[in-house]
Amino acid sequence: MVTAVAAEAEAVRAATDPGLVVVAPVGVGPAAAAAGTARLLALAEAGGTPYRGVLCAGIGGGFPGRAEVGATVLGARSIAADLGAESPAGFLPIEELGFGTSELEADAALLKSLAEAIPAAILGDILTLATVTGTAETAARLAARFAAAAAEGMEGYGVGCAAAQAGIPFAELRTISNPVGPRDRASWRLGEALAALTEAAACLAKAVVPLSPVVGAVDNPVDSGGCGITDHVG
Repeated sequence: MVTAVAAEAEAVRAATDPGLVVVAPVGVGPAAAAAGTARLLALAEAGGTPYRGVLCAGIGGGFPGRAEVGATVLGARSIAADLGAESPAGFLPIEELGFGTSELEADAALLKSLAEAIPAAILGDILTLATVTGTAETAARLAARFAAAAAEGMEGYGVGCAAAQAGIPFAELRTISNPVGPRDRASWRLGEALAALTEAAACLAKAVVPLSPVVGAVDNPVDSGGCGITDHVG
């Protein structure tokens, strides 16, 4: 499991068996998350102990009316909401530029397993933004553009790209610390969201993910990044 920062990693580690699941922070933002995850996946593969799956987990903002503070969201898709170009007519997603896709679907089997393990989780799209939302205007614009979006974060799409290039199943999970909208740090509920992340991680022990077998587990993950599910699944 990859997180952005150490506090999220510690919240996950508090409820997971290190012999079953590798957990490590890879950095904030899509670029750092992609690079850190790709490095760890490559090292594991080169060492003959490839990961069986990657779960990007952390706290994030929830769209009001779709995911409230304290809720857990599972991403049906991880969408790079700001990947594209500005134009006089408005934002142009990368698809309209002909340069690829801004959307990554979660692995169906992994997502199903996670949803069964965390039945209270909200299923919806999770937006990835290099600049998180801080105004009501931006929140309204994103909510209108992405009707299925339940949450936003900064790493999911980057982690998903690394997993996709390695051919490894991927999914994203967010617990909600604040509403998407005007930036007001005093209203953030970081402790509540981290506690929810620990609770969600505890539920993952019930998950049985039907993935291809691997050679073995990673005994000494690199501190600076990467995570996944090794020869056992958490």
